[in-house]
Amino acid sequence: MDSVNSLHRSEHNITRDQYRNPYETLSFFRIEPEMTVIELSPGRGWYTEILAKYMYDKGRYIVAPYNPKLGGYAKRLWNSYNELLKSNEVYSKVETIFLFDKLADDNSVDAVLTFRNVHNWVKDNDENAKKIFKQSFSALRSGGYFGIVEHRADNKISLDEMYNSGYMTEEFVIDLAKNVGFVLVDKSEINANYKDLKNYPKGVWTLPPSLRLKDKDKDKYLEIGESDRMTLLFQKP
Repeated sequence: MDSVNSLHRSEHNITRDQYRNPYETLSFFRIEPEMTVIELSPGRGWYTEILAKYMYDKGRYIVAPYNPKLGGYAKRLWNSYNELLKSNEVYSKVETIFLFDKLADDNSVDAVLTFRNVHNWVKDNDENAKKIFKQSFSALRSGGYFGIVEHRADNKISLDEMYNSGYMTEEFVIDLAKNVGFVLVDKSEINANYKDLKNYPKGVWTLPPSLRLKDKDKDKYLEIGESDRMTLLFQKP
């Protein structure tokens, strides 16, 4: 996949390939360049750098960030992401809709992807997560794929603990998907990190790249690396 090695990618993002494994992850999710793909909550565009180029010639790449009208963090994130979209011709075909709006026409999309976001959708309860999963199911054609990467908790923990720590249990995420109609096709250890102890003062954000404690025990957390992550592939029957 030439887009992983493309010169337009930022050096900072490239250094994270060792933890995020983009080629292996997108291959596991069965993404092909002629597909129509939606990425939910693309953040500051780590995967956009790769997918915009990969889908440029033959496919469609649609992103669903938070609506900046929500203000605060959503607005700041959109401003940062929008600057990326304006920075290079490779992003000129990226299509944008906003999270919680209708993602696409029913049964029209080949794949929906999201990376390290489900924990953000369970504040107070899991209604937002349920809505997003349902919308993803509706947008996908029969046989379409739903790929999820998420920080992985080892033990059964409460929803509040998942939200506050950033770590989700595989059981919760799998049940969430199955309850809207998805079938679990496969799971992978591509993004596993067995050094991750998952018990930190600032949750998953204690680890890189956030390093929420700044210089305190920085070397220890850099040695651990980024979080242990589940990589799950679902399919719409």
